[in-house]
Amino acid sequence: MTKRRIAFQGEFGSNSHEVCVMHFPDYEPAPFPSFEDAFDAIATRDCALGAIPVENSSAGRVTDTHHLMPSSGLKIVGERFKPIHFQLMVNPGVKLEDVKTVASMPIALGQCRRFLRRLKVTEEAAGDTAGAARQLSEHPDPTRGAIAPALAAEIYGLEIVARDIEDEHNNTTRFLVMTGDRNPPPPAFTAPCITAFVFRVKNIPAALYKALGGFATNGVNMTKLESYMENGAFTATVFYVEVDGRPEDRGLALAFEELSFFSERLEILGVFPADPFRS
Repeated sequence: MTKRRIAFQGEFGSNSHEVCVMHFPDYEPAPFPSFEDAFDAIATRDCALGAIPVENSSAGRVTDTHHLMPSSGLKIVGERFKPIHFQLMVNPGVKLEDVKTVASMPIALGQCRRFLRRLKVTEEAAGDTAGAARQLSEHPDPTRGAIAPALAAEIYGLEIVARDIEDEHNNTTRFLVMTGDRNPPPPAFTAPCITAFVFRVKNIPAALYKALGGFATNGVNMTKLESYMENGAFTATVFYVEVDGRPEDRGLALAFEELSFFSERLEILGVFPADPFRS
C-alpha cells in the first residue's frame, strides 16, 4: 500500500523533515524547494498534509508562510512545536580543530554565533541547513564543516564533532499542519482547541478597536495578532488571528458576530487541537 505524503519545504535532513519523521511516521516525507511549491502540493492533494514552519522563538515569524496562508485555500488541522538543535558535522575522520569554514543557512549561523566566534572560523551562507550538509558530503573537504540537524548527518554520512551548538537552548520552531481538504473533520471535543482566522477591517475610524472589542468583552483569549498589507494598498490591511476555543463556543460566537459588523472579510483558516507543548 502506497503511503500518503506529507509536504515540507527544504531538503532531506532539515528540521522540517525531522518534524515529519517524528510526528507523522505513517506518511512519506516529500521535500519541496520553496514554500510556494509545498503549498501547491498540498492544495492539489499531491500531498495529503504539509508541515510548515510559521514562527521561531528566536527569529520571529516565517514571513513567506504568513503571506501565503491567507490566500492559499488550505486549512490548518494541527500544530507541532519543535525544539531546534544544531550540530556541527564534517566528513568522516575530520577533527574539530581542522575546520576553518562552516556553511549553513544564515538564520542557523546567526543562532550559533557565539560558538562560531569561539571556534574562529569563516562563515559561509547556504540556502538550507540540510543542503549545506549534502554539499559537504558530495564535495569532501577536511577544512570545512556544516551546521544542520542531526538527521542530516545520518542521511549524508557525516560525523558530528560538536553537538547542540545553538546559543539559546530553548530555541523552538512552531509548525502548522495543513491540508487541502476544505472541510476537514473537527477535532475531538475533549481537546483544548485553537481557532485561526483572517479578517480585513472596514476603512473607517476605530474599526480595528471595535472589531477586537468583542473578544475582550466575551472573555476570549487572543494568542496571536499579525497584520498584512494587502496588494500593496496602505488602506487594505488583513489581520491573522489565533484565539483559544472553537467557533461554536458561546463567547467566541458572540465575538465573531461583533467582528462581522466592522470587517469586510472574515475567513476561518482552521480549528485544531492545541499542542501539549504549550503547557
